[in-house]
Amino acid sequence: MSKIKVAVIFGGASSEHDISLISATNVIENMPKDKYEAICIGITKKGRWLYYPGDVSNIASGEWEKDPDCSSAVISPDPLHKGVITLENGEYTIRKVDVVFPVLHGKNGEDGTIQGLLDLSKIPYVGCGLLASAACMDKTHTHSILDYNNIRTAKWRALGLRNLNHLDRECADIADDLGFPMFVKPANAGSSIGINKAVDLESLKEAVKIAFSHDNKVIIEEFIKGQELEVAVFGYDSPFASFVGEIGKNNDFYDYDSKYINNSVNLYIPAKIPDESAREIRETALNAYKAMGCKGLARIDFFLSENGEVILNEMNTMPGFTSISMYPKLMEDLGMSYGYLIDKLIEQAIDNADRNY
Repeated sequence: MSKIKVAVIFGGASSEHDISLISATNVIENMPKDKYEAICIGITKKGRWLYYPGDVSNIASGEWEKDPDCSSAVISPDPLHKGVITLENGEYTIRKVDVVFPVLHGKNGEDGTIQGLLDLSKIPYVGCGLLASAACMDKTHTHSILDYNNIRTAKWRALGLRNLNHLDRECADIADDLGFPMFVKPANAGSSIGINKAVDLESLKEAVKIAFSHDNKVIIEEFIKGQELEVAVFGYDSPFASFVGEIGKNNDFYDYDSKYINNSVNLYIPAKIPDESAREIRETALNAYKAMGCKGLARIDFFLSENGEVILNEMNTMPGFTSISMYPKLMEDLGMSYGYLIDKLIEQAIDNADRNY
């Protein structure tokens, strides 16, 4: 029986480009080789698409881009093609694809853009669809939808580029509303990139400017003192939630370096929280997953405040798949090995290709 051809897309014109390379390497290396054939499509930081036929071990370092055998590639939006079109030696070749695994984090990958292209192509793909991806990526939309569904989130305010003309006044109003300290974030970014803690008006204004360098919309959230917790959710019609994991951080918050570079956190699975709180968090995670229209997978992050309140922090529709990432660790705790998890994500994407969520 011929192998299922999986186009693994990685990189991307995103601030999370380098993380995607590490995640994709892990996904490809753990994909059951007897069942799947990986077709590697890398996107450079400048947005160029390349078919990469080389050694998988060169992806994480970024060396893949220098491979002389790389060729221009695009996923055809024409459902007749159902595949990747490559340009080699002046000739176009259509490489048929059975399913796509878009291992892309952040803008231009986790925000609905590539999901829309894949919807046009009629090629099944792993993960959430266009609307859920876009709504979960934009933290202002996430807050609005969850607030409407009575799912508790941190108190928040948003700023657009037009607000920069009156930044002093806007920041003063936000300070009166939320109080210090507070966290300032780009509305459309992940992996803690561009996030800063503001402790006074001056640091608030500086944090807002930094966040605007990553996005044209900024969200400011009240500071929640408590434990940082995460839940992995998997599935389509009947999704299930993992046990709760806890991040024992050493910094003010679980930042980029802690997540991907120096591994300076302790991850506790299960979390050191009361059973009743764990049940509430898992139930809330499933309710949020359904409210946002998610499918396939998502990692949902929470705070458990000092007075026992469960507060949803954010949702990630393509969480990290690095060796220290919480999503695969949480699923492994349920008995799903890395390879089995990848297999089931791809399998369910194919089985549910014609379903709308």
